[in-house]
Amino acid sequence: MTPLLHLAAEQKSADVTDWADRIGWIVGLLLFIALVYWLMRQGWKWRGTLQGDLPPLPDAPSGRGPVKLELSGRYHGSTTAGQWLDRIVAHGLGTRSRVELTLTDEGLDVVRPGAADFFVPARALREARLDKGIAGKVLTEGGLLIVTWAHGDKLIDSGFRSDHAAEQADWVTAINNMIDTHITTEGAAR
Repeated sequence: MTPLLHLAAEQKSADVTDWADRIGWIVGLLLFIALVYWLMRQGWKWRGTLQGDLPPLPDAPSGRGPVKLELSGRYHGSTTAGQWLDRIVAHGLGTRSRVELTLTDEGLDVVRPGAADFFVPARALREARLDKGIAGKVLTEGGLLIVTWAHGDKLIDSGFRSDHAAEQADWVTAINNMIDTHITTEGAAR
């Protein structure tokens, strides 16, 4: 019996948790996450500074005229036209939000609760199309309504997603018809 008693007396259970090491790792991880977040925020601010030459966004006119179309959905951001990964963050254009779009003869009114609203005059509209992606958002083919417009000397693509995706094709048709009519009217006036 002595050998068995000797084996039982020598076994010792290992320490379950070394709290000092665990707390050190947790604090280190939290500091790393904070550093990464801070660097991302600085990059966002730097991008806004680089895009400081973008003029202020126009406000909607007081007399907008009759409403052609309305849409509620999501605003997914704006990019340099034709470069779907070059996000524009100046003047709040990089902030995703809910959106209420209204198309009138005057242009496109973009109302964003919790973010800066803006207005795209009819003369600034260049194209509307259905596409699959814009910076930070990729959907199935035709899942996003992309509106190309001129602001200052820059062409901008803005991406919208309707709560009712079937109505996006109507928007493409209406905006492109409006652009064609505006170009025809401008050409006749010259």
